[in-house]
Amino acid sequence: MSPDPLKPGAIIGILGGGQLGRMIALAAARLGLRSHIYCPDAQSPAFDVAYAHTIAAYDDEAALAAFAEAVDVVTYEFENVPARTAEIIAARAPLFPDARALATSQDRIVEKSFLRDAGVAVAPFAAVDIPDDLAAAMAITGLPAILKTRRFGYDGKGQRKVDTPSELAAALAELGGRDCILEGLVPFVMEVSAIVVRAQSGDCHVYDIGENVHVHHILKETRVPAAISEATNAAAKVLARRIADELGYVGVLGVEMFVVRDATGERLLVNELAPRVHNSGHWTEDGAVTSQFENHARAIAGWPIGSVRTIAPTRMDNLIGFEADAWEKILSDPTARLHLYGKSEARAGRKMGHVNYVSLPDHK
Repeated sequence: MSPDPLKPGAIIGILGGGQLGRMIALAAARLGLRSHIYCPDAQSPAFDVAYAHTIAAYDDEAALAAFAEAVDVVTYEFENVPARTAEIIAARAPLFPDARALATSQDRIVEKSFLRDAGVAVAPFAAVDIPDDLAAAMAITGLPAILKTRRFGYDGKGQRKVDTPSELAAALAELGGRDCILEGLVPFVMEVSAIVVRAQSGDCHVYDIGENVHVHHILKETRVPAAISEATNAAAKVLARRIADELGYVGVLGVEMFVVRDATGERLLVNELAPRVHNSGHWTEDGAVTSQFENHARAIAGWPIGSVRTIAPTRMDNLIGFEADAWEKILSDPTARLHLYGKSEARAGRKMGHVNYVSLPDHK
């Protein structure tokens, strides 16, 4: 049975104090919900907009227990929450998304197996637990392929493209020599994302599909609508709903997919799941009726989901490193909606903000 809906004034606990936690807290505040951020980093940008915060390690069981008992529901802004952390929280407060969703997305073998068993198309894959597994894995995936660590990879970290058996052996050694996954290389024409939100009641909605562009393995741009057929757009939404329903998911889920084109037309392969609000959904803050952040807060609070309808074609650009220093120039464009994260120091490869360019009819 789902918990009773929270009332305005209730406190949402958020594990993680980065920009995603910040944007959840901002959206929650507009609904009259307060946020309590838990993060070990004293410089966390989410602290600036939160009702309360706790600075403690994710393995500090006493601090975690006190945090869970001080809030009405708990969520997280990143998927690498330790299993023990989730266990401590869930024993004391409702946790959304739940521990199953977290565990599924934390291990790429578990994730790919879940998707395959749910009837979702994925690239061929095989576990590489030790060097002796390489030959059998290559027989399943073929070469070229991508070798990835099973856990903790993001923005291109923890993965290597390999073209030959010798490159594969060397890549495995570079990645620690064990606990990897080998995935067949997909000849995709673009990556797209489905941002799906599912309520405690099971009500489920998917935003229009976004087309993603990466630079140096970091998301640089998302465009909505994606340059795909209406049939592919609809199929991506069906896949996202199926995955959310199979997980019994509550909250916002990002589903990254590859679009493959051949003589038969377009088809989709699911690449990865992100059990949280997602970078490729930032366009929804200004380009959709209800943002992913507000809908995440609504879902975990037990409230109805807001409309996911697109208001206007929108392009989201990540501001990486020192790009945010051009804030004045960015704001000279009347279609630009600027979002800066309040981070104290710009560094190469660090996401400092984003800007949504909304192509409304009165802006030519």
